[in-house]
Amino acid sequence: MMTDWNLLSEPLQLHLAKQAMHHAVEQVAGQAETLAGEMDVGGLADRGGADALRLLAAVVRATGRSPGLSAGHA
Repeated sequence: MMTDWNLLSEPLQLHLAKQAMHHAVEQVAGQAETLAGEMDVGGLADRGGADALRLLAAVVRATGRSPGLSAGHA
């Protein structure tokens, strides 16, 4: 059921925003761990910090465009 964000109480908005941020952090952290694991086993070349961060950014962006993502899972 969709609800207008502005109709939600401020405490509920804050709670949902915090939950969404937590979810986003866990997703990025999981992707970083996966990337590090792939580098450890030789699946991806370890090109150094900056290149690894750029690769992580590309993974995050590609995942964010995934058609399988749906709203409402904060």
